[in-house]
Amino acid sequence: MKKVISLFVVAVLICTAMVGCSKSESVATDGSTSMSKVIESLSEAFAEDTGIEVTYNATGSGAGIEAVLAGRCDIGLSSRDLKDEEKSKGLEGTILAYDGIAIIVHPDNKVADLSIETIAKIYTGEITNWKDVGGADGEIVLIGREANSGTRDGFESITDTEDKCKYRQECTSTGDVITAVSSNPNAIGYASLASVKDSVKAVSVGGVAPSESTVKDGSYAVQRPFVLVTKKDTKLSKSAQEFFDYITSSEANEIISNAGVVPAN
Repeated sequence: MKKVISLFVVAVLICTAMVGCSKSESVATDGSTSMSKVIESLSEAFAEDTGIEVTYNATGSGAGIEAVLAGRCDIGLSSRDLKDEEKSKGLEGTILAYDGIAIIVHPDNKVADLSIETIAKIYTGEITNWKDVGGADGEIVLIGREANSGTRDGFESITDTEDKCKYRQECTSTGDVITAVSSNPNAIGYASLASVKDSVKAVSVGGVAPSESTVKDGSYAVQRPFVLVTKKDTKLSKSAQEFFDYITSSEANEIISNAGVVPAN
């Protein structure tokens, strides 16, 4: 009987050790909702090659940066450059890719092109009717992202509209912006180019349509970086470092491109 109990205890200890190992063989990422497609594609490929699971918590760029600082994840995901105050806290940003921010309208909207200046006037309330920019008579409904969004930060920086936008609705994810615009013929919004669906229409900006090629050659003006955020003086776990090295290598470029964004390397 004692022998049976001893064998059982040994088995339990072995199982516990195995579970502990399996839990350590994972990588936690947290942040930008705009980066979901590219991170999920890279995570899937990495898991197939290594057996290491990568988790993704879509909380927004600001929350992802805070998660790194608090030690709640291995790698933060930000769809904007780190600010000086964030760098001063010991954070480091590595650009993974570049993404276009598409200016989106309802598919029935006949407006096909807007300049940066016009977009700024629309979002600050100087232009309030579609008929003033070549569209039908109708009040323009402004859709945007929440305050900590990297997409919002990128959009407002490029259009020089920080703290000036007259949003009707502030959404907490890229998908919510697309849904809001697709359900309102008078709406306008902005979203990661990689996430744009047929339910909305991306307009040209200054005569240049958003695409991987125009983001890559710099001719499409509304674009921003996708950034991997880590602690500068804190070593990543073996699994996290392996994932980081993989996604920043040329080996991952095809996966990044297939996700609709432009590899940085």
